[in-house]
Amino acid sequence: MNTTHRLVRLVRRPDGLPAPGDFTLAAAPVPRPEGGQVLVRNTHFLVFPGLRTLIGGETGDVPLPPLHPGEPLFGPAIGEVVDGPLEKGRLVLHLQGWREYAAPAVAECRLLDGTLPDPVAHLAQGSSAYGALTRLAGVREGDTVFVTGAAGAVGTMAGQIARLLGAARVIGSTGSPDKARRLERELGYDATVLRGAAPIGEQLAEAAPDGIDVVLDTVGGEQLTAAVRAANRGARFALVGALDGQLSPDRAGGSAPAVLDTYRLLTRGITISGYSGVDHPDVEAEWEARLGDWLRAGDIRFPYTPVRGMEHAPGALPGLISGRSFGATIVEL
Repeated sequence: MNTTHRLVRLVRRPDGLPAPGDFTLAAAPVPRPEGGQVLVRNTHFLVFPGLRTLIGGETGDVPLPPLHPGEPLFGPAIGEVVDGPLEKGRLVLHLQGWREYAAPAVAECRLLDGTLPDPVAHLAQGSSAYGALTRLAGVREGDTVFVTGAAGAVGTMAGQIARLLGAARVIGSTGSPDKARRLERELGYDATVLRGAAPIGEQLAEAAPDGIDVVLDTVGGEQLTAAVRAANRGARFALVGALDGQLSPDRAGGSAPAVLDTYRLLTRGITISGYSGVDHPDVEAEWEARLGDWLRAGDIRFPYTPVRGMEHAPGALPGLISGRSFGATIVEL
């Protein structure tokens, strides 16, 4: 085994949105597992937009530490056990991504047991969408569902989940005509709202002439504003992301203001709730069991954009933020 490995470090706190030059591919000694640790050779790791908040330092309301210049990035990863207390060759899920080798504590590793037919699907960000749609929004048969940021890691799963839960019409938003076509052709969206093509409210009125019953919001901003105006009486909104703030060059990822018509919230009896997985600890196991069944039956797809090779990892987050991904972004080693 090599004595050194590669990892991605933050060079500096970006002035605006992260750029490839804000990260560097560095060499470091392969970690030696100490008591209670296991050495893992990573095979895949997830690139997630929440890193923007960690890099920006506005982490007061999230259960993760900020990232400082000189520190390696981290996030969900899948790897193979090389040394330590766990069985060699077993695949584990842990949070020390963005490096070729990691030494997480055994307690921080989850042995993958075949619940999902493809181990990489453990990096799918569908748990929050499933939890929000089942615990907060309560999708019902015949509902019209609007998913903002539908071409992202959460949105590509959310539309499919809503359909499987009984939604009659699923509408998504995206900023790319090509992604809009893929959402409809590959993932079963009935219509798409194209950001920047026309006012969101006008497009929603055309896509959902009978109004919206459920909103799964990953964006916030003007899309959330327009969704409130298009909502039916008793509509349920579940917020799972704030990309409008995280992807803004004028913010640091820790805020995402939006203008909401509180008169409509009141008179139409609209509910808005934010989803956090820590409040629903039973969701993860339930989601994985259903995802495994749906994948085996061919009822759901896990779309992701691969970034092949550690040498391309420093540009993976800027690529995601600039909109070059469809579905999740996963670095393959």
